[in-house]
Amino acid sequence: MAGMQRDWIGKTSAGLVLGLGLAFALAGLAAWCGEGPGAPNKTQFVMWLVAPIWLGVQSLVYLFRSGARAWIWLGTANLLAFSGLVLCRHLAG
Repeated sequence: MAGMQRDWIGKTSAGLVLGLGLAFALAGLAAWCGEGPGAPNKTQFVMWLVAPIWLGVQSLVYLFRSGARAWIWLGTANLLAFSGLVLCRHLAG
């Protein structure tokens, strides 16, 4: 139990800041690499996709051993997701 309470500020801040960035990047990937631009309700789906991703990341961030590990792993995930988004946008047009 003591391990779960250790460094909760670092874990929480990583989930809030980097979790939101990751949610935006993954939603952007769904928008750019998903079905074509004429897909019905695509914008609405992508808009509502951000919240569950962000909340999912925020709830799982406490499984990291430390706040530093949370920042490193989520930072790497953000880097990969935004790189994928840039690549997807470049390939799309």
